[in-house]
Amino acid sequence: MAHAVSDRLRFAVAVAREAGALAQQIRQDLGTITSKDPLDFCTEGDRAVEAMVRSRVAKQYNEPVLGEEDGGEPAARLWVVDPIDGTSNYIQGSPRWCVSLAYVADGRVQLGVIAAPVEQRLFMAEHGAGAFLNDAPIRVSGLRTGTAPIIEAGWSTRRPIESYSVLIQRLIAGRMEFRRHGSGALGMADVAAGLNDGYVELHINAWDVLAGIVLVQEAGGWVSDYLANDGIRKGNPIIACTPEIGGRLQDAMAI
Repeated sequence: MAHAVSDRLRFAVAVAREAGALAQQIRQDLGTITSKDPLDFCTEGDRAVEAMVRSRVAKQYNEPVLGEEDGGEPAARLWVVDPIDGTSNYIQGSPRWCVSLAYVADGRVQLGVIAAPVEQRLFMAEHGAGAFLNDAPIRVSGLRTGTAPIIEAGWSTRRPIESYSVLIQRLIAGRMEFRRHGSGALGMADVAAGLNDGYVELHINAWDVLAGIVLVQEAGGWVSDYLANDGIRKGNPIIACTPEIGGRLQDAMAI
């Protein structure tokens, strides 16, 4: 790493890289795939990667971990992991999946790392220290292209499809393009890198979004108050965007 980083961020990067390599190895023989609901799956890769991350954190810091597969409880100092975000993509052979790891302390997301090994992209950010993709600084778009803003709109079964339809209608009426690529963590990372102008979701879980929050903030973006109302435990809506469209997206998300 060419820029100065804390020991915790250096640790998180190393663990995320190791986790991504493990997930790629297991992907060659996925074993039993279980379904949490019709659109949410779990593989041997998810379970093995989360177990590995928990082991590394326990050995290095002896701090609690909240993960998608094995749960956990909020704490003053907390690591939050999604072992494979974009599991459907992972199963189907798409490159769009990642490992997401965040650290929360003092009521703030302090650092986040998102490793997308097939795409050979590693995002990292630490509060007050900037955001980076493969060691190069990144910034939100600032609407520099002058075209219609591109918004990724995530969806899950935790909110009615009717609400999602209303959101899409409002984005179109507001002269914004929309996408959905199946990984909230990478959707957030793409906002930080200026590849999307915004990411929105009516409900998203902490492990999908926390690393992306600090990435977008450190890249100069605006992010809604995800941690409000016990967001780590219960989840929340998320808006993350280049600041110029924050108000427009708040209006579109008022459902």
